[in-house]
Amino acid sequence: MPLASKERREESERTKWALVMSEFAPICIYLVISPLVSLIPLGVPFPFASNSSTYPEKLSAYECGSDPSGDARSRFDIRFYPVPILFIIPDPEVTFSFPWAVPPNKIDLFGSWSMMAFLLILTIGSLYEWKRGASDRE
Repeated sequence: MPLASKERREESERTKWALVMSEFAPICIYLVISPLVSLIPLGVPFPFASNSSTYPEKLSAYECGSDPSGDARSRFDIRFYPVPILFIIPDPEVTFSFPWAVPPNKIDLFGSWSMMAFLLILTIGSLYEWKRGASDRE
């Protein structure tokens, strides 16, 4: 009799193990397939690539056909810097406006007013830039 209960217990353990493994099977499959999906496109071009030593132009600094002139580390005019700085402003606006995608009945009053305050701050900043003429070009 004790032998039968031991066998039953072992079978129960195997069944539990099989159940756990069946729950984790999609994760294991994902962990195998995802590196393949990312690494195969990296390796596909290599058999088709030619030897770069046959093209000396590829080894030059510029492929456009003209030789470089001047120093690559020359100073830029200060008027170029506000352009990327002004383009940074819409990035947090889009990021922090993402909660608007939530249905209105899911956002409480605090969430609505905090988004309104955020949009008010962005509007004030945009009006300040516009008044100062930061986006005007000469």
